Amino acid sequence: MSSTPTSLSSASSTSGEDQGFQLPVKRIKDEAKDLPFFQTSEAYARIMSYIQALNNSVLNKKVSDPLPPSEPINKIVALLDTLDNWIELVPPKADPQRFGNLAFRDYIHMFEDRVSSLLEELLPADLYPAIIEISPYLTQSMGHGTRIDYGSGHELSFVAWLCCLEMIGFLHGRDHPAVVLTVFVRYLELVRKLQRTYQLEPAGSHGVWGLDDYQFLPYLWGSAQLRDHAFLKPIAIMKPINLEDYSSDYLYFRAIQSIHQTKRGPFHEHSPVLFEISGVQLWSKVNSGMVKMYKAEVLNKFPVVQHLLFGSLLPWRPSDLPDTSAPASAPAPTMATFAPGATARRPI
Repeated sequence: MSSTPTSLSSASSTSGEDQGFQLPVKRIKDEAKDLPFFQTSEAYARIMSYIQALNNSVLNKKVSDPLPPSEPINKIVALLDTLDNWIELVPPKADPQRFGNLAFRDYIHMFEDRVSSLLEELLPADLYPAIIEISPYLTQSMGHGTRIDYGSGHELSFVAWLCCLEMIGFLHGRDHPAVVLTVFVRYLELVRKLQRTYQLEPAGSHGVWGLDDYQFLPYLWGSAQLRDHAFLKPIAIMKPINLEDYSSDYLYFRAIQSIHQTKRGPFHEHSPVLFEISGVQLWSKVNSGMVKMYKAEVLNKFPVVQHLLFGSLLPWRPSDLPDTSAPASAPAPTMATFAPGATARRPI
């Protein structure tokens, strides 16, 4: 049974009546000074603890597995459905545009104008004081309206929003499996639709040497889902029939399927990192490698986390329990991160 992570337990009992909520602000402005501090901050500890707790909650679970009913989960899904329906209200502009469709700016402006009302529908009245603090995380999670892009930093903002919802007591530890298998799955389909509709540019993409142009966490939590699968091994992603058969139940397979739907050419050419990882023998190795890679390639990358916001729920102060497993100076992950001694795969 899932429980609230230790680093969240001290904050999760707060309510709108006794918590000094505040408009969160950017703190990571100097890469040399602020990025190392972030690695040892309370905000980092809470975010990473939450991601790990969600990871553990979906071990060997399918999307279709029955989950206990939860009104908060249902209400979040309804909110995401509303955001999906709004896309029809802001159709893409027909005139040719080189980088992204400018209609996305109108979509984000509409979202920002209406987000307080959305959150008032979501939350009980006693949690309304938290809206000022949690709403920016939600609005940032759909992409950047000015740059017309989306990337792992926006995905991180959505996870930060969910983490805040647990800290204010709207979500609970028992909701963890549904947060991934219901809420996050719905979020992914929404942002993929936004990416397609408005032709969003990848934010801070590493090109072919990145894991994915837009997402990261479907691979982290998706590999946890598959940890002890009886017959699906990492190499199974290379067969199109497996993507058809298992994408509805496993985030990892759906993410690979999404890549095939948006990219052309051999998989080993446009997604060499994922191709190499498919040669790892065990999903447990993939999962532990993804955790390390997330810390190094998302939480330790200035272009990604410079936009992260900090307030009373994700505070910019030293952590009581700093994460010592991946120091700020850790080198970028290689195949050895997933399987020590592994060598590069050759295309099939």
